[in-house]
Amino acid sequence: MSYQSIFCYAWDLAEKGVPSAAESFRKRNLNAITLATSYHAGKFLRPHGKSGKVYFPEDGTAYFKTNTGVYGAIQPVENSLVGTQDILRECCDLEEMDVTAWIVLMHNSRLGELHLEDCVSNAFGDRYIYSLCPCSPRTREYAVALCRDVTDNYQVAGISLESPGFLPYEHGYHHEFALVKPNQWLNNLLGLCFCDHCMTQSIAAGIDTAGLKERVADAISACLASDFDYPEDMAGAFWAADLVLDPELSAFMRWRCNPVTSLVAEIRNAVRPDAAVAVIPSVARPTGGAWYEGSDLKSISEVADYLEVCFYEPSVERIKSDLADVARRIGGTEKIRGILRPAHPDLNSRESVMGAVRALREGGVPEISFYNFGHLRQSSLDWMADALAAGDGAA
Repeated sequence: MSYQSIFCYAWDLAEKGVPSAAESFRKRNLNAITLATSYHAGKFLRPHGKSGKVYFPEDGTAYFKTNTGVYGAIQPVENSLVGTQDILRECCDLEEMDVTAWIVLMHNSRLGELHLEDCVSNAFGDRYIYSLCPCSPRTREYAVALCRDVTDNYQVAGISLESPGFLPYEHGYHHEFALVKPNQWLNNLLGLCFCDHCMTQSIAAGIDTAGLKERVADAISACLASDFDYPEDMAGAFWAADLVLDPELSAFMRWRCNPVTSLVAEIRNAVRPDAAVAVIPSVARPTGGAWYEGSDLKSISEVADYLEVCFYEPSVERIKSDLADVARRIGGTEKIRGILRPAHPDLNSRESVMGAVRALREGGVPEISFYNFGHLRQSSLDWMADALAAGDGAA
């Protein structure tokens, strides 16, 4: 049976008990657990939580026993749960159940607050504490060490890397607020990083980043000083025009893919050879827009073992369209794994989940995972099981 996994949080498995959870997963035709081993803050509604329905995880912590000696200036912070229960170790000890370590890399407000000089910096010098910059040597050292640490000390089948690049402006902090109407053009400009590392490295690549930074700051300031808001369709057109007609912006956006691809390559070279390295290139929709975060789908697919694509769409037609585009960009489906959400706001019925799984398999993607055990109602878990069984010829 191909890789069929479910994304999980350690706190949910601790509450249910790892053996009990694993047995329920096997009954639902799953053969793998993708466990969050480094994760950010959140506010999560848990439909079948026993100790409470709303959970606030500790921000920016690691859910495994870390070896502090392998890290440099940036050290991971262990989650308090690790002191009493090593959920990752328990999962790795399971029979007939592979484990993937799901690692959130650059999205870490806790480490960002501790290491401001390693965070993304906008055109005004404002630091985004939720977004470590992938161009920072210290950040890269931390990311590589984190992946090597978990694969050296746990018998995981592989790792799944989330947020290896530059986070968008509108995806990051805990209570984002503005009384200026957002739009694609403004958000994209606000999301560009002009930290010292990005400036030095992009200028060395022949880009006039100093001039670009000044123009971006002026454009944002003019927009914020105006007495009107850009309509979304016009803002999208403005952004597209800037990408085509501003040669420095175009070059800068292409250049941002280089440090992200090279970081993935460094991680692939650093971890155990038998541990698969998958990359979640973006949670933005559609996946083709991942380039904004520095995720060049083709280049990353060439240095990683898999692209683990979030097909977070509300219809089979949109899933097929996204798959076709990703496959076209990387030259096939051999390296694609798919992630589905069998619930709101995506697939809201048994029929839609069945159709989505069938579409991926017929499209050449048999390796599928589901997000996320703790968030899903029992009915969603049952839809998922039925869809997998149908594909295996068991129903």
